[in-house]
Amino acid sequence: MEEFWGFYLGQHSKPATRRWHFAGTLASLGCAVLAAATGRGAPLLAAPVLGYGMAWYSHFFVEGNRPATFGHPVWSFLCDYRMFALILTGRIDAELARLRIHPPSQRQD
Repeated sequence: MEEFWGFYLGQHSKPATRRWHFAGTLASLGCAVLAAATGRGAPLLAAPVLGYGMAWYSHFFVEGNRPATFGHPVWSFLCDYRMFALILTGRIDAELARLRIHPPSQRQD
């Protein structure tokens, strides 16, 4: 998991990519809460569309790479929630620094 985690965060080096992922994950969680609160399943159908739709948009149009979920769906799903938690708690920058991950314009190659 830790090896994939470094790769995963590297695929999300731009802040805008992480913001799109955060919004998609939050929207999908909102759909799950709405489904549980109303007892209706329809919001659950929207959850993956919103979650993956926003994330994939960010990869194709912001980050300019292929979503990691295409090759590693389970690891990517788990890492997305880990990234979500780090963003939510304000610890993502420290984790990026720990792994020496910088946006392309700030890379120290």
